[in-house]
Amino acid sequence: MGTLSDENIKETLREVRRALLEADVNYKVAKDFVEAVREKAVGQEVLKSLTPGQLVVKLVHDQMVELLGGASAPLARAPKAPTIIMVVGLQGSGKTTFCGKLATWFKKKNQRVLMAACDIYRPAAIDQLELVGKQAGVPVYSARGSKPLEIVKGALEAAYKDVSDVVIIDTAGRLHIDDSLMAELSELKAAYKPNEILLVVDGMTGQDAVNVSQTFQERLGFDGVVLTKMDGDARGGAALSIRSVTGVPIKFVGTGEKLEALEEFHPDRLAGRILGMGDIVSLVERAQEVVDFDAAAKLEDKLRREEFTFEDFLAQMQQMKKMGPLEDLMKMIPGVGNKLQGMSFDDRALTKIEAIIRSMTRNERHRPRIIDGSRRRRIALGSGSSVQEVNRLLKEFEGMQKMVKMFGKMGKSGKKLAMPFPR
Repeated sequence: MGTLSDENIKETLREVRRALLEADVNYKVAKDFVEAVREKAVGQEVLKSLTPGQLVVKLVHDQMVELLGGASAPLARAPKAPTIIMVVGLQGSGKTTFCGKLATWFKKKNQRVLMAACDIYRPAAIDQLELVGKQAGVPVYSARGSKPLEIVKGALEAAYKDVSDVVIIDTAGRLHIDDSLMAELSELKAAYKPNEILLVVDGMTGQDAVNVSQTFQERLGFDGVVLTKMDGDARGGAALSIRSVTGVPIKFVGTGEKLEALEEFHPDRLAGRILGMGDIVSLVERAQEVVDFDAAAKLEDKLRREEFTFEDFLAQMQQMKKMGPLEDLMKMIPGVGNKLQGMSFDDRALTKIEAIIRSMTRNERHRPRIIDGSRRRRIALGSGSSVQEVNRLLKEFEGMQKMVKMFGKMGKSGKKLAMPFPR
């Protein structure tokens, strides 16, 4: 058993600092963070089963989770309905879309929601919120030609009348922070005392997101941060910087364009993402949301009977597509995400396979052996593919069926069947 020293952790801390900067963590925040880890690490004893580097990575992860808040921060709720949530941020940050996502999130919890359209300056802003409301199945209160204070007053009256649980206020934004914007937001805050003020920032903008958060906190004050556009290459460094600079918790992250693509913020998961350690928990949760477990049980039974058709393959593909882009799913797997830099995953390949299968008749999907040359040409024509692509899929599927037979024999012999599908 040894101890950690400046010398044997120097290289690991250098790698950690590089990972933080690559994840777009603010330079000063990264520097202070590494120094805090160094102070905690030096002098700690290292078990024989660990290397100094492994222990430092654990200390880094724990320190990052602590800095990000330690645990998820729940939304404040009014003692008597409705709870008022005011959404603020710059123009283009994704405020209006987030309002729809948050409304959808509340609906899943059987809450009655009303959205108030208070962005009276941006062209078509009210139309956009009404469209989002229609998609979410949530009513939108708008009073064209009225001032924001009057709109919120009318929205609250409507909420009391309809016994709404939550009122979400979509406020105006600007391309930059100015006095008129802050004056209007401060007026709304003073008049209606929202239970939550959520600042929406673009997770892809890095340091700009930190500057915006700091200015909003100084001039308005807010209760939580929402990071949008976290479905791309952004590793989440902005979250660490914002939390460090403002002291305000991150409450949600937007992970896609669909209204369901909103996740509560979990510090431990983002810590793994920033360090390139993946996010297997979010991956499992996505799977649990889309997997039809009755269908999975039936599929396992078919595998035991050595049956697996193109119909089954198509159903599995459709479930996987519901989980999101393939590249995003791969990045959630520990040990994989940080090795994918520079690599691209073409989801169109899955779409092509689906088109080929859909061009088959029901009989062909169940009995691919009957697909002769003329049938292959017809399938290729119907799916916009080449005969070579159809041939490749048939060959790969034949290999898959052989694997299924192997699984089936294992099941019949009493051996445990290792299922690749969630149960």
